[in-house]
Amino acid sequence: MAADTDKVFKALADQTRRYLLDRLHEHNGQTLSELCEHLDMARQSVTQHVALLEAANLVSTVRRGREKLHYLNPVPLHEIQERWIDKFERPRLRALSALKRRAEEHDMSDTLTTGTPTFVYVTYIQSTPEKVWHALTDADLTAEYWGHSNVSDWQAGSTWQHVRTDGSGVADVTGTVVETVPPKRLVITFGEPSQVTFEIEPYGEIVRLTVTHENLATRDDYDQISLGWPAVMANLKSLLETGHVLPQAPWEMHAECRAEQMAKNDRQGS
Repeated sequence: MAADTDKVFKALADQTRRYLLDRLHEHNGQTLSELCEHLDMARQSVTQHVALLEAANLVSTVRRGREKLHYLNPVPLHEIQERWIDKFERPRLRALSALKRRAEEHDMSDTLTTGTPTFVYVTYIQSTPEKVWHALTDADLTAEYWGHSNVSDWQAGSTWQHVRTDGSGVADVTGTVVETVPPKRLVITFGEPSQVTFEIEPYGEIVRLTVTHENLATRDDYDQISLGWPAVMANLKSLLETGHVLPQAPWEMHAECRAEQMAKNDRQGS
């Protein structure tokens, strides 16, 4: 963990790399050519800066055909914020953050009219592609690390359901299996109109798992899944690497948000 934090601080120490992160914050999912457009330096130099950002897990990449798209990964920044900022100045920062959100609401609504936000999360797991695939598609395992059972036959065109484990049978999310290529790629709709892609790639002796959640309807949806996916993936990683989920469900840190979403689903279903 200390080594990972060192990589993040090293990446943030350079003005050019901070500029690249700003560019991705403004417009996520850019090619290397697009990132080079406003930089007065050789493409090779930009490539080296991007490589350092990738090494710090601040940038993740997804291949779309011949293009390699770069996405901002906010998780390491969030971890630094929690470790070095929040615990010292949390009350005042929350107040300032609420003020900032209100001031930016109008600007954010303008942004959402020009394009829907996309969330990309990358994690590395000491496992095999087959075991990761099984963990994503097995109802009992998803119940163990996700707190919901993902139920489907996982054939293209089939329905899948995100069912509560309290015995109520309530599905908080229902979608369609769009594409299934075991053990490499799974694409599902996550309600409407959003879509989630799981890409499972061997990475030496470990596995690289990329979760891409796109076509989100609102910024509220983006904020919620930005809390949810890191929590679920952390629990999945722990289960596959140790045989046990984390001692405390990571989404309990955001219990209010989770309870609010489930209550909203109950109201819509009644």
